[in-house]
Amino acid sequence: MAEGVDVLFINPGDRKQIYQALSDEFPAIEPPVFAGLFATYLRLKGFSVAILDSPALEISADEAALRATKDYKVKLIVIVCYGLQPSASTQNMTAAGETAKLIKCIDPDINILMTGTHPSALPEQTMREEAVDFVCDSEGPKTILNTLIAINFGKTDFRNIPSLWSRHGDTVVAPKSKEPLIVDLDNEMPGIAWDLLPMDKYRAHNWHSFDDIENRSPYAAIHTSLGCPYKCHFCCINAPFGKSSYRMWSPEIVVSEIDLLVEKYDVKNIKFVDEMFVLNKKHVLGICDLLIERDYDVNIWAYARVDSVQEEFLDKLKAAGVNWLCLGIESGSEHVRDGADKIYGNNEIKDVVRRIQEAGIYIIGNYIFGLPDDNFERMQQTLELALDLNCEFANFYSAMAYPGSPLYQDAIRIKTPLPDSWKDFSQHGYNSKPLANQHCSAAQILEFRDRAFEQYFSHGPYLDMIRNKFGNTVLKHIKNMAAIPLKRKLLE
Repeated sequence: MAEGVDVLFINPGDRKQIYQALSDEFPAIEPPVFAGLFATYLRLKGFSVAILDSPALEISADEAALRATKDYKVKLIVIVCYGLQPSASTQNMTAAGETAKLIKCIDPDINILMTGTHPSALPEQTMREEAVDFVCDSEGPKTILNTLIAINFGKTDFRNIPSLWSRHGDTVVAPKSKEPLIVDLDNEMPGIAWDLLPMDKYRAHNWHSFDDIENRSPYAAIHTSLGCPYKCHFCCINAPFGKSSYRMWSPEIVVSEIDLLVEKYDVKNIKFVDEMFVLNKKHVLGICDLLIERDYDVNIWAYARVDSVQEEFLDKLKAAGVNWLCLGIESGSEHVRDGADKIYGNNEIKDVVRRIQEAGIYIIGNYIFGLPDDNFERMQQTLELALDLNCEFANFYSAMAYPGSPLYQDAIRIKTPLPDSWKDFSQHGYNSKPLANQHCSAAQILEFRDRAFEQYFSHGPYLDMIRNKFGNTVLKHIKNMAAIPLKRKLLE
């Protein structure tokens, strides 16, 4: 018998479509943190909810649509479009759109709302392209609540709901006002509805577990803050929030959620999803102090900036179980990095990297090839900096004009060719198509990125470091990962 719930949240996605042959073993399988937060918010308002996590369950859009319509009797379906990385919402839109279309084919009367970074960035376009009744152009919870209440009262005119795009007859209608952001995160959205998720399905990134590569599960990802105060040209993180912002849960609420994860679900590997965790001194040290008191055997990773890592943070972070920091280094060219709102020199980067490593914390260095003003010489400088820093892991990206970022707006304005479909915004997909610039074509940037990946993960000093720090099992794992070629249509 179908379960009756007020709202069913669907996390769309197709790992094979996004990661090709790497999808089976290497990337994380992450819980849908925003769907989980929204579920908590609605529960506290007295409504019943469920979550269908397609990537974790490894089900297709067809199967997701079938389960959504046969296993649940719902008043509203909410498809929540985010990604593994803060900028990876768009690549999931293909699966999200297919899921919505198939649900409507089965039951045209089901109400579907779409929310997330991409729909927030392109609400009108999403309404016109996708088989949905509503799109939310803000962070979501209050708009979802107001839509549900209107449906419960039998309303058919939704034009007065803030931040809700709707249909009035055949016309797409924009909202008359913007929904304010939630201020009291502690009381309105205190953590994720973990009991609604298939906790046995989630696993950490491969590098996250280099100290214990055979035990990547159980795994969880949580927010300790929302938004980002910075305005990097290539980033779309703030699209759902409408502005650069930074709101935090209290350290007590954050650590109480970690208490639940450790004590009830036996979670050791934890990701802090925040676009920027290592930032606010009181917030960071407050969480660290509470975790140090508990002395959990946890393995946490979080995002930081080169210019946000204060000396006094490092020992506390390590003692709290933060074993990995991800640094957005972006480019080896100070000229290119300046355009990405990262104003510091290579010597400062090297100094911060060494201080982090001396504290016993590992580093994932993030690098981007093909940003505006990047050319072959500057991309080579980025690769050489990455090889010199020799971080424990590195992510190499091609510049992408993600909807919601200023880079996307620039690309539209000057008519730079963009990927042919939303899934092709994937960094690792077969049809991946980076943003060309005045110096390099999309194919040249993608070829450089793939060659840089191969060179980094076959570099003698890197492999020696991996063997010395993590042992031969991890070394073999790295070699197996590097041996899997990514097929690229653009390079054929």
